[in-house]
Amino acid sequence: MNRFISSLIAVSLCVATPGLAFAGDVTVGNLKIAASYARAMVPGAEVGGGYLTITNTGKTDDRLIAASSSRAGKVEVHEMKMDNDVMVMRQLAGGLPLPAGKTVQLKPGSYHLMFMEVVDPFKQGETIRARLTFEKAGSIDVDFPVGSAVASRADNGGKHANAAE
Repeated sequence: MNRFISSLIAVSLCVATPGLAFAGDVTVGNLKIAASYARAMVPGAEVGGGYLTITNTGKTDDRLIAASSSRAGKVEVHEMKMDNDVMVMRQLAGGLPLPAGKTVQLKPGSYHLMFMEVVDPFKQGETIRARLTFEKAGSIDVDFPVGSAVASRADNGGKHANAAE
């Protein structure tokens, strides 16, 4: 029961507070990845959220099909949406579509990365690295600066992402 309540609190914070510090832009194939960030986790939480913007500059659709991180037992692509006045969160089993020529935002209350089975909770000021895998563009490591769990915006010390293909 405590695990459920902790997870519920973590998800609520993800929905309730706007963006934090952002990492720099990186590119893999025709995909431009920008504004990646994560939030500090509340004590006892075992899940964390990751957010970013992906722009497909190509002429063919792509798809975010997987993510992983050494900081989480698993990372899933999730969607949150309202269903009859109830917020519902679910894993996108087939991945997240990235239509050609379009931008897709992973943000609180919508699409996001869910870091699960986190043993060492994310702390403000650190950076979480995750590997994103796309159906056509391949894989890339992306840094997610961690900001405050409750602040409307956090400073990452002027640092930018250090992403590597």
